Amino acid sequence: MGLFSNRVDRESLKPGDHIYSWRVAYIYAHHGIYVGDNKVIHFTRHGQEAGTGSVFDVLTGSSAPPPTLIPCPNCTPTKNTNGVIASCLDCFLSGGVLYRFEYSANLAVFMGKARGGTCTLAASDPLETTLHRANCLLDHGFGCYNVFKNNCVDFALYCKTGLLVSDKKSTSQSGPASSSFIGGSLTGVVSVLFKVTKTTSGVLSGAAMYYVSRYTYDFGVRSDVIKLDVEDLPHK
Repeated sequence: MGLFSNRVDRESLKPGDHIYSWRVAYIYAHHGIYVGDNKVIHFTRHGQEAGTGSVFDVLTGSSAPPPTLIPCPNCTPTKNTNGVIASCLDCFLSGGVLYRFEYSANLAVFMGKARGGTCTLAASDPLETTLHRANCLLDHGFGCYNVFKNNCVDFALYCKTGLLVSDKKSTSQSGPASSSFIGGSLTGVVSVLFKVTKTTSGVLSGAAMYYVSRYTYDFGVRSDVIKLDVEDLPHK
C-alpha cells in the first residue's frame, strides 16, 4: 500500500483485515472485515449482497429489492435480518478490485491521499479483537443501516478500533464515514466548486476545506469518540 493506492492481492490478506472495493466508476466503496477462509463480514442494506441494487438504491438507502439475486453456492445462507452478513470474497468484491484500508497512517500520507475513506490516523486493535467484534455483530447487528450515518464504513471502523462517537452511542453508530464515504473523490468536490465559483481561488479554498474536514473528522484526532465493548452496544 502507498500514497496512490491501497490495492492488494488476495494472497496477502489476513483474518481481521479491513478491506474495501470501489463501485460504479469509483463513485463509492463497499467495506467489510475479512475473516479468513475466503469469507467477509460486512454491513449492508436489509442484508442484501453487495452490488445487487442500483446506484440509486445504494445512495438513498431505498428498501426496494434488487431485480435479481441468484444465490451463490460459496456463500452460507443467513437468516439474519439485521443487515450484517457473511459473504464469500467474490460476492463482496462484486467484480471490483480488492483494497485494504490502512490504519495508523502517517500524517503526510493521510493528507496526501487524493481520495478519502482509504486510511485513518487511528490505530487498529489486534486482529483477534477485530474478528470477535465482527462475529458478534454478525449475530446481533449494528443498528439501523443509514447511508449517511451508519453504513459499511462505520461498521468496519468499529470492528477495527472499537470507537464510536460519544453522543451517538445510545441511538446509532456514527463515524467519519459521513465525510469520507460521500466525499471520497477530491476530483468531484473540486469540479462542483469550480462550477459554482468559476474562480481559481474558490477551487483552492474549497479543496483546502475538504482536507481540513477530512482531518477533523478522523477518529485518530477527534475528541468526541469513546471505546465501547461490542457486548455493550445497543443492538437494535
